[in-house]
Amino acid sequence: MNTQKTLLASAILAAISSIAHADTASADPQGAGAQGTGQVQQVVVTANPFRSAEGDQILTPAKVLQGDELRDKAGSSLGETLSQELGVSASAFGAGASRPIIRGMEGPRVKMLENGMAVSDVSGLSNDHAVAAEGAVARQIEILRGPAALLYGSGAIGGLVNVVNERIPTTLEPKPTGQAEARYSTVDTGKNASGTLDGSVGKFALHADGNWRNADDYKIPGTRTAGDPDSGSGRLANSFTRERNAGIGGSYVGDWGYAGASVSHLTNLYGIPSAEGSRIDQEQTRYDIEALVRAPFAGFENLKFKAGHTSYEHAELGENDAPEVVFDNRSTETRVELSHLPVAGWRGTFGLQTENTHFSALSAEGGPDTVPVTRSTSQAGFLVEEKDLGPVRLSAGGRLEHVKRQPITGLDRSFDLKSGSVGAQWPFMQGYAAGLTYSYAQRAPATEELYSHGPHDATVTFDIGNPDFRKEVSRNVELSVQKTNGLVRWKANLYRNKVDDFIYGNVTGMLVDEEGNPGEELRERIFEQANATIRGAEAELTVNEHGAGWSGRLFADTSRGKLDAGGSLPLQPADRVGASVAYKMDALRAGLSLVHARGQDRLASFEGTPTDSYNQLNANLSYTQKAGAYDLTYFLLAKNLLNDEIRVSTSVLKDIAPLAGRGIVFGVRAKF
Repeated sequence: MNTQKTLLASAILAAISSIAHADTASADPQGAGAQGTGQVQQVVVTANPFRSAEGDQILTPAKVLQGDELRDKAGSSLGETLSQELGVSASAFGAGASRPIIRGMEGPRVKMLENGMAVSDVSGLSNDHAVAAEGAVARQIEILRGPAALLYGSGAIGGLVNVVNERIPTTLEPKPTGQAEARYSTVDTGKNASGTLDGSVGKFALHADGNWRNADDYKIPGTRTAGDPDSGSGRLANSFTRERNAGIGGSYVGDWGYAGASVSHLTNLYGIPSAEGSRIDQEQTRYDIEALVRAPFAGFENLKFKAGHTSYEHAELGENDAPEVVFDNRSTETRVELSHLPVAGWRGTFGLQTENTHFSALSAEGGPDTVPVTRSTSQAGFLVEEKDLGPVRLSAGGRLEHVKRQPITGLDRSFDLKSGSVGAQWPFMQGYAAGLTYSYAQRAPATEELYSHGPHDATVTFDIGNPDFRKEVSRNVELSVQKTNGLVRWKANLYRNKVDDFIYGNVTGMLVDEEGNPGEELRERIFEQANATIRGAEAELTVNEHGAGWSGRLFADTSRGKLDAGGSLPLQPADRVGASVAYKMDALRAGLSLVHARGQDRLASFEGTPTDSYNQLNANLSYTQKAGAYDLTYFLLAKNLLNDEIRVSTSVLKDIAPLAGRGIVFGVRAKF
């Protein structure tokens, strides 16, 4: 293994040294390709209120996955797809359920969006719940951390992930365009087919997409439980997935703007590789409408309106596929944004957002309900502004929100929330910039944190909330420095997030039955509040990231989440370093990446065992040829080539459910 790591490091250093000398000679502010192919296309972050390019995000750090990079990293879940991005790790509850964790923040503190609207599933409640958004048909996936994330909800104190699939098209395609892909995975005999299609008829733009995935239990290296030869090996039981997802949409597009609607439906049956071996049967139907009017009145750039309704349900299945608990969430969200033209040098966006949800987690067996039927409403107003003062760019934003929780049994709660941010970016010399931001955010306790009082069989816990919880208060300060142009670019971030009344689930060690009485079936988990502090650092260096020829990347990230009274927060990510080297020329692309995670022994008081270090070596190879009107790409992806035993510290099931072993993905993609 050491030899393989040394060879990889040597290859990366050779690639960097061979092209780094061209950095100072490059006059292209966007970073021309190594072969002088011209400027690199800017990637617009749609979830940013100013729709800035990815490279301009020093005040709201962002990463955008799209194109070949997104296709190479695509996994069976959103968490797996994003797990090697800077500052992003993932929970792991088998192949079916893996949610992004941003800077040690998880669950309701990381908001999941689809085309700028809440996904409205229940993945933030527990790690065993899958995100109801599909990356296989996405045009791009955006990660935002910092002030802009607060505009989408007070709960996004950790950041947000926005899956952009453009089911409501905004432009007229002169001819039909789209792509179709099929892939096969050896580690889980997985089969996946997906496709998108866009076109227009007169002034009407049309879109359709779909995804089909069947994957069996995946192979694991070694034994299920580390060091226990009797725990089983070969394939991890109940790690299969069966997903179907389809969506259609259309819009009327004119010189004044556009107006459209879409509908989508998802079903997902996947296994939970816990000792009990439960399964989750998930279903969601989503309806969205969206309209944009350009120059609606004097002094304003555009007016945008969005509305969405989501009907979500999943059943946790036990023996004989009998439902044990049924989770139900019905949500209606509206959002209006008005962007104004510069006033005294300030440009910005303000708007209103409302949300109305009915959520429950009810027993299907006549026992106690995990969470009672609860209606939640919220109304919010937000504003974000930006101004250049000489070379310094200022950014400021604020959000006021009122949240009310009304269970059919129990105490109603209301929360008035205030959030704000201020930041400055200073280009202290040509091609270099520094940024400093301060954010203040308040989060209302989630429904399950307030009112849970029942069994959650998939996590083998009996959850107990507290209706007297106070709102969380987060104070985050971040310093960023980056080199913004040339073939060699880099960035580094330092942050400190102080959270008062941080809510977390404390597993007490007491065993109870399905009724909450002393027994041996479930672990008692009580939601508690305490002050906490999360500190971290990130750094990344890229060479010729988007150009032809050789390219390379080095990155490292670390975070520390601690309770102020002593002890660590649960499920904290391990320190990581990573390196990759790639080559792109004409029809050929190839790459190799290695991520090393250190052992993680910073455990919460109730967490059992530390996780060992691991090395994850991946590779990709693809070739594209022209076939009439089609671009055909044949690709091969290799994952965990070292067949290392990977147990991630952010997984509740780390002791009994390692990640998949060595696997090869074969596929073909057609674009037209």
